[in-house]
Amino acid sequence: MLSTILRTAALSLTLASCQQTASVPAVSSSTSANAGSVPSAPAAQAKPQTSLLTGAQQTELYLPYLQGKRVGMVVNQTSTVGKTHLVDTLLSRGVKISIIFAPEHGFRGDADAGAHISNTTDSKTGLPILSLYGSNKKPSPEQLKEVDVVLFDIQDVGVRFYTYSSTMHYVMEACAEQNKPMLLLDRPNPIGYLIDGPVLDAKYKSFVGMNTIPIAHGLTLGEYALMINGQKWLKNGVQAQVKTIPVKNYNHKMFYSLPIKPSPNLPNDQSIKLYPFLCLFEGTTVSQGRGTQMPFQVIGAPYYPDKTFSFTPVPIPGMSMDPPYKNQVCYGKDLRNLKLKENFTLSYLLDFYQKSGQKEKFFNNFFKSLAGTDELQKQIIAGKTEKEIRDSWKPGLDAYKKMRKQYLLYPDFE
Repeated sequence: MLSTILRTAALSLTLASCQQTASVPAVSSSTSANAGSVPSAPAAQAKPQTSLLTGAQQTELYLPYLQGKRVGMVVNQTSTVGKTHLVDTLLSRGVKISIIFAPEHGFRGDADAGAHISNTTDSKTGLPILSLYGSNKKPSPEQLKEVDVVLFDIQDVGVRFYTYSSTMHYVMEACAEQNKPMLLLDRPNPIGYLIDGPVLDAKYKSFVGMNTIPIAHGLTLGEYALMINGQKWLKNGVQAQVKTIPVKNYNHKMFYSLPIKPSPNLPNDQSIKLYPFLCLFEGTTVSQGRGTQMPFQVIGAPYYPDKTFSFTPVPIPGMSMDPPYKNQVCYGKDLRNLKLKENFTLSYLLDFYQKSGQKEKFFNNFFKSLAGTDELQKQIIAGKTEKEIRDSWKPGLDAYKKMRKQYLLYPDFE
């Protein structure tokens, strides 16, 4: 009941000094209340995207709120208005930007996964850039001292272990603790039609899984922010003052083709569609194609018995400098032109496990964090079928889907 009230209140609020339109409301939640793509699944009906407007594109709805304020920006290379970076757009409109916070992969999005991101200065604007990855995942009180409002605008891909949503969680928490409002410019979830995978067990909470949601969560970051507040998932149950500019003309049936790759190793539509289940291989002895121009579109290992397809990972600046099986021939599967019958499958994971002959050694310590549970590893080792495993997810997914409906900002597919 409380969550329903929160969502109703959120949908009725607007940005304080913004001119509101009936078709694109600003939503508030606060303490006071590319190549190789595949045809989308039936739930993800394609539709022309010329009329779709991201939150960032609707400048008339949020510029008045920023005027006269010191703005801290959580942005990366996906934060654009047309072909212009949002930082440049706002500076040209007279907005005072105090600091830029960069997520994993950095401000320009060219750092390897897990790579150390240094604090630096933007060469174009002279603005200070602070990393929110590594030891400093959450803005400190000192870092927010000269900030009146935090603007968050990053393209997510709708998957729990993709760390931009974890960065948002920590930014919300910092804003709540320091009583700073946060302005969220929403962007589509490219696979917003997909809800699948095991729901995270709180025992396995980490930066690749902050909250009890499934691997593919079917939310935009705007909706996820509402959920985080509504479910009181921030530390000590604090709630952030989040004002969201929703996407115009978006719904959860759509597959959204990203105009800019969200990170170095998700280069196209196909990689994004395969990512929810192929990323589990990062917790195994199987390569997901890092060190090639086909990351998250090919999988393989030197031991795989079928030698029909092969690839050799090598260091690639800006993508992966130390990929698994560097300079070794890997044999496996080429999924670049795969036409998905299902949006989420364990068939490749089960196949490689069975053919590896490695039993427990097939998995590394990262697998449980990615899966969000220790049950999946146990089920695979026990020889469970995909149907048996997926059936075990159903109660958690059903409960999640019911809860999710309370926080939707866009038409759903069910």
